[in-house]
Amino acid sequence: MKYNFDEIIDRTGTNAMNTDGFREFIFGNHDPQSLSFPYPDEELTRMWIADMEFATPPEIIEAITHRLDRRILGYSQVFDPAYYQAVVSWTRRYYDWSFPEEQLCTSPGIIPALYELCEYICKPDEKVLFLTPSYAYFQKAADHHGLEWISSEMIYDNGQYTIDFADLERKASDEKVTLCIFCNPHNPTGRLWTQEELQRVGDICLRNNLWVISDEIHCDLLRQGLTHTPLAKVHPASDKIITCMAPSKTFNMAGLMFSNVIIPNKELREVWCKRHYAFKNPLSIAATQAAYEHGHDWLSELKSYLDDNFKFTQAFLAEHLPLAVFQIPEATYLAWVNISHYVERGEDLPLFFALKAGVLLEDGSMFVANGEGCIRLNLACPRVTLQNGLERIAGLLNQEAQARQEVSLVGHISAI
Repeated sequence: MKYNFDEIIDRTGTNAMNTDGFREFIFGNHDPQSLSFPYPDEELTRMWIADMEFATPPEIIEAITHRLDRRILGYSQVFDPAYYQAVVSWTRRYYDWSFPEEQLCTSPGIIPALYELCEYICKPDEKVLFLTPSYAYFQKAADHHGLEWISSEMIYDNGQYTIDFADLERKASDEKVTLCIFCNPHNPTGRLWTQEELQRVGDICLRNNLWVISDEIHCDLLRQGLTHTPLAKVHPASDKIITCMAPSKTFNMAGLMFSNVIIPNKELREVWCKRHYAFKNPLSIAATQAAYEHGHDWLSELKSYLDDNFKFTQAFLAEHLPLAVFQIPEATYLAWVNISHYVERGEDLPLFFALKAGVLLEDGSMFVANGEGCIRLNLACPRVTLQNGLERIAGLLNQEAQARQEVSLVGHISAI
């Protein structure tokens, strides 16, 4: 490989959430500074927050360096038409989809865009609809504006999630529901929606006069050979589908706080332009354009490495945790694993694994609803880190299972 995804990079002392902020973020309800883990903080295995343990591509670092060489970092905007050309060349190449330049807006991230769009689209007494399990910020964006939210639980069958279209239709028909926030591909399950599913979701939303925000931040992180389809591509006649994309997940540059928001509706776009703070980080502009212009080879190698990490995980779980339910997802670098056969219902799983195994992870409780007994593991890490984390997880779960068996046996003997 041209790029080294096995490199271990020390992130401590860089103000990284993953290393320096995990106590408050994950364990804020538990007096985080008093928690004592089985390993020093720097030896914990981190499989939680959705950024990568891989170096940002050198082509992007070079573009940032080149921009720094210009020595002035003043107020900036996107004036160069080459930026739009870079973005739309990428969308044509990977999704066979494009959009007019005037529809391209930018934001300091998709989460800020969600917060803004909820305010611009919804009246105070209206409701927001999304599928569960759900990225938590869909709920938080609604909560921030005092909007009621409604969730449609996906159907779960042996590791596979599908949309309950009848339930989605019922909830979309509520006259107070005016916005659906849709995740394409889906986080945390990793579903890559089919053309038929996208057609049905769009038909339901548009038939009920809903706006749709399609969060497509994971759209480039697919297993090799698969293709992403933007929701807006399936419904080209509608101007009520807003598409949010970013290179942040794809190229491990989330800290640069930059995303693309494609707003086809002229009136909504005018509201956005009037109320949105327009200035942009000059380094983020340079980095994002470089990602779309020069990131193809790096992404191809990344996907190959991630494919192997998923295969490794599947084989490891089958051998060491055979009762865990896991399917390799079609998208994302996140493994969604059902371990309900190994843990007690209601267990605080992030705390459980941190205190007893030295592994930082997220569980179903962090994804609004419909995720009981599941953990989300970030597999965008060197293979040795992945193996270490899986060994710690399996060691703890098998140890706990053995202890329960022994207690049960003692109780059975005592009863006799």
